[in-house]
Amino acid sequence: MLDGVPAAYLHDATESHGLRGAAAAVVVPESPEQVAQAVAFCHARGIAVVPRGGGTGYAGGAVPLDGEVVVSLERLDRVRALDPLAWRMHVEAGVTTAHVHRLARDNGLAFPPDPGAAESSQIGGNIATNAGGPHAFKYGVTGRWVMGLEAVVAPGELIELGGAVRKDVAGYDLRSLLVGSEGTLGIVTAAWLRLIPAPERRCALVGFYPDVRTGCAAIEAAMGSGVVPAAIEFVDGDALAIMEATGRSLGAAGHGFAVIVEADGSAAEVEIARGELHQALAPGAAELVAPGDDAGTGAVWEWRRTVSHAVVAWRGGKIGEDIAVPLDRLADAVEGTAAIGRRHDLPTCSYGHAGDGNVHSSLLVGRDDEDGHRRARAACEELFALAVELGGTVSGEHGVGVFKNGQLRRQWSPQAVALHRAVKAAFDPRNLFNPGKKLA
Repeated sequence: MLDGVPAAYLHDATESHGLRGAAAAVVVPESPEQVAQAVAFCHARGIAVVPRGGGTGYAGGAVPLDGEVVVSLERLDRVRALDPLAWRMHVEAGVTTAHVHRLARDNGLAFPPDPGAAESSQIGGNIATNAGGPHAFKYGVTGRWVMGLEAVVAPGELIELGGAVRKDVAGYDLRSLLVGSEGTLGIVTAAWLRLIPAPERRCALVGFYPDVRTGCAAIEAAMGSGVVPAAIEFVDGDALAIMEATGRSLGAAGHGFAVIVEADGSAAEVEIARGELHQALAPGAAELVAPGDDAGTGAVWEWRRTVSHAVVAWRGGKIGEDIAVPLDRLADAVEGTAAIGRRHDLPTCSYGHAGDGNVHSSLLVGRDDEDGHRRARAACEELFALAVELGGTVSGEHGVGVFKNGQLRRQWSPQAVALHRAVKAAFDPRNLFNPGKKLA
């Protein structure tokens, strides 16, 4: 147990929203057995626990709300096994995403999930939120790559679900219930991860378009090209203008929408895909950027990664949501975000994972602007309603956490919500795992 309660454990990446919690204590176990001991101690006394990974979440899921005990997994950082010939890795929950990527890459392999903040985010947190990222379009979210889990469940028992085996259909899929549960059902302490051979090559293309509708038509053309892109991203005109104003331009100024596609595979496959995707993106494009080497592709992704940072810096903060809609409603979601911002007198921009219909709708507001935050919260309610109206979801990849508590009722029937609560009750009958998150 740490002396006192260090401030760093009372917030996550939502600190700019004004969310800062209160904890009774912070424990930092060094083994899964110590996690189990801490949970058992708290459970016996009716004390709630909040699991914590790297603190990079955007939904407040790792923030203690009412004097809980924070269980930080940062010291569970062992790589238990790395089997390159079997394409698998066994790691503890505190191993960072970037370390997993490096280990895989050094052995000619790849771990495809690529959520942001890779140097800080931890595998346990990625599993708890079922984190996504740009390459989820082709390769899927984190849960697709989890073969087995070790976890602590009530009243403090260490269990294993799945493992090194690649196929297992025995019993209910409890592993998948823990994936994405945001620490409300138990605490993941280790995982078997599936790897693949690293693609030989990759190439990116960026099309710039005059408006949202033309850009979204290009996305659909890329989808219909016969190529399965590794990623399809978008950046709207308002975000492009911010990038230009902060000296981060990739193309000419004044474009209304950008589409980024990437192909990967063997050198021959990438060369064919490059031509097909170029042909798909060209109609309607005001400008097409097509780097011919890995360095150029890396520069495109570095540009894309800086969009969020530039947007935050522009007004000193933002409220960002992660709604997701069917691909054919993407333009409606982007235009709807701008309309909501105008109604609430807030500048907006959108960017995100176009292939998944995942829109990062950003409301630009300074972190000390209390009235702006009030209007932003009201605007978010409209964003959630818009997502459901368009046949989508209130969260594509960040989870529910604190900020979307209760929003599941928008998109699910009462019976579906009741089943959701029944799962929680079965795992955690005393509501001591991360209470106040995901369900309320």
